[in-house]
Amino acid sequence: MASPQIFDAMKAAVIEGNKTEAEQLARQALAQGVSPNDALERGFIPGIRRVGQLWEQGEYFLPELVTSAECMKAVLAVLKPELDKARQKSVLSGKVVIGTVEGDIHDIGKNLVAAMFAANGFEVFDLGADVKLQTFIDKALAVKADFVCLSALLTTTMLNQRRFMGLVKEQSLAGRFKILVGGAPVTKKWAEDIGAHGYAENAMAAVRLALSLSAGAEESS
Repeated sequence: MASPQIFDAMKAAVIEGNKTEAEQLARQALAQGVSPNDALERGFIPGIRRVGQLWEQGEYFLPELVTSAECMKAVLAVLKPELDKARQKSVLSGKVVIGTVEGDIHDIGKNLVAAMFAANGFEVFDLGADVKLQTFIDKALAVKADFVCLSALLTTTMLNQRRFMGLVKEQSLAGRFKILVGGAPVTKKWAEDIGAHGYAENAMAAVRLALSLSAGAEESS
């Protein structure tokens, strides 16, 4: 299979949610000498971005989005060792620490956001659900994160997003990383009220917001 065809096949596999095909194409690309960066940037990432567009247009629904995100997770598992070995880090858009705040065990939405970040070139550190607030801070400092993403699916637990902002201020960490919040009860106004850097209503919006904030930081540096 010629290179242009393999990239089209990669895109189609992700759009169709064909995990087995996506994994096979990732391995095939490496065997043919295609760089992992090219595989991602010319094949798989255009696929996942198309999935996001279809979802936002109402043509895809949550099951399709989750299935395609799982495809990307499988692809990244195949490609990451080669990315690390070759030290091809240009694909990385930044480091993200993500989790659902303490007291909240919901993680489907958070998992989807994490998968979309990874699919779009971010290095993701997923702490899981019911995560203590200090754990977010400790991990963010340890990996030198660019973003900390806090998910909350309950009106009671979303108050921990405000508490987190308080901890950041108490520990004089303002400016060390950008803080994004999300979850069913969370709104843009809530994010503004607590002093977070941003709010996204869905996974693709979160990626766009992070990319926008990253670009703004680069322009100002």
